[in-house]
Amino acid sequence: MNLEQIKKEVKYKSARSSGSGGQHVNKVETKVELLYSISDSEGLSDAEKQRLRKNLPTRISKEDVFKLSVQNTRSQSRNKEIAWERFAELLRNAVKRPKRRKAVRPLVSDSKKRLASKRQRSEVKAMRGKIRLD
Repeated sequence: MNLEQIKKEVKYKSARSSGSGGQHVNKVETKVELLYSISDSEGLSDAEKQRLRKNLPTRISKEDVFKLSVQNTRSQSRNKEIAWERFAELLRNAVKRPKRRKAVRPLVSDSKKRLASKRQRSEVKAMRGKIRLD
């Protein structure tokens, strides 16, 4: 994964933010949408692209474009920075190879403990029966 190459491939779109803000919100486009075409990317290997598609399917459109929108602050440039930071973090986590699971054999003492506790429980339940005086 080459973040410098990916940063060059990312496109930004601005729009008017929703929510409160008075007149300011009606005249300034502070909301930022980060768009990243996965299929056209040269910064990711094919295996990384597959992992990205598998791990973040809800953020990827049918056109194979990753979309992330930010409208946290009233500054477009700050929203752009936040969008890039979030995108980079999501990308790092999604592309990371999962650790291989090591098969582990159960310990001998574990099965002995289990059988001993079963035996003890069985004896407790057996003692609950009716007492016969013959």
